[in-house]
Amino acid sequence: MFDQLTARLATALDTVRGRGRITEENIADALRQVRVALLEADVALPVVRSFIDTVKARALGAEVSRSLTPGQAFIKIIHDELVSAIGGESTGLNLRVPPPLVVLLAGLQGAGKTTTAAKLARWFQTQNRKRVLLASADVHRPAAILQLERLAQQLDVDFYPVSANARAEEIAAGALTQARQGLYDALIVDTAGRLHVDAEMMDEVRSIDAVLSPNERLFVLDSMAGQDAVNAARAFGAALELTGVILTKADGDARGGAALSVRQVTGKPILFMGVGEKIDALELFEPQRVASRILGMGDVVGLVEQVERQVDREQAEKLARKLTRGHEFDLTDLRDQLAQLQQMGGLAALVDKLPAQLSGAAARAGELDERQLRRQIAIINSMTPKERRRPNVIDGSRKRRIAAGSGVQVQDVNRMLKQFVQMQKTMKRFSKGGLQRLLRGMGGRMPPFTGR
Repeated sequence: MFDQLTARLATALDTVRGRGRITEENIADALRQVRVALLEADVALPVVRSFIDTVKARALGAEVSRSLTPGQAFIKIIHDELVSAIGGESTGLNLRVPPPLVVLLAGLQGAGKTTTAAKLARWFQTQNRKRVLLASADVHRPAAILQLERLAQQLDVDFYPVSANARAEEIAAGALTQARQGLYDALIVDTAGRLHVDAEMMDEVRSIDAVLSPNERLFVLDSMAGQDAVNAARAFGAALELTGVILTKADGDARGGAALSVRQVTGKPILFMGVGEKIDALELFEPQRVASRILGMGDVVGLVEQVERQVDREQAEKLARKLTRGHEFDLTDLRDQLAQLQQMGGLAALVDKLPAQLSGAAARAGELDERQLRRQIAIINSMTPKERRRPNVIDGSRKRRIAAGSGVQVQDVNRMLKQFVQMQKTMKRFSKGGLQRLLRGMGGRMPPFTGR
């Protein structure tokens, strides 16, 4: 996420990092590079000007000149101003309202509104244990209504049925009535998008807004659309009293211009960002953490939270008990671990939250190939239960059968088995007290492992 911007800013900040003395000349040089980095990231020009002027004023003041580490003080200023530019303190949704909490989603076609509606419903389910009703007022695209209905079924969330030839305002009114009568905690209404901002669309979304009187009016913004998306955000902000923004496709946005521009353009906070295609790939937008990631500092807290939220604790504890009792780590265990890694978005999604030095090393090691993850799971699935328990029985003919069944070459099977043997040796060391010795060697900085 924002890889291009991160790389350019890192180059700019290297000119002042670690310096014992900061001068107006090297500050000007660093800011020149920062300005270019922001413009190349498609950040709106007024936002760039404001950002650079504020950083320059602070950098030339006593805040840096009196610091014992002026280079680091300058980088902190950049970080603080990034946080301010993308939203300041995280606000989140206001959940303290009489139910149902009504959320209206608006935006251009292709921004990901329908998928975002389902992701938001799941977020309400898992994070807040809310009972949610989904509704689609996109009468211009029947496929969007069907898509949201199927996503609702997948999530086991109730969906408001749409009558043929119903008007958008009628759907909104009916959904609101059902949400009230059914004692739902939240109602999420998806609306129609267009390829361009036009009067017809704005009139329709204003009519839906008048019917619903929503608590939250969220603009869904494709982060990869650049200035076009920011201009659309400005138009929607003029038509609706927006309360916040949801950034979609942030995982594929190498530039980050929309994220840095939309806050100042609309005056509304970014509340969530979509970080993948999976239905649970929606994160609260934390300006402090996002600014750290843009500057290559990583988001280790976010990484820990993601692992805690998505790792199957029962399965992890079962594996821990198995290893501590002296049983060997087998290929079924490896498949389960790979499946959990895939569920979390693969190594790329996790490494994105690591500091730049670590994430860069992992990327160079070629460990981020999502296809390789799927290939390894397919290889293990093509084995018999006996082969998974005792891979030493896998001879040449078995390898050919496994390769054919998983659609790979025999060399791929050999490579995976070799990697498994190395992993099995590591797990065996841990099961024989190696993990305890490792923790003791860390000086007791972590609690003893009990397997419970």
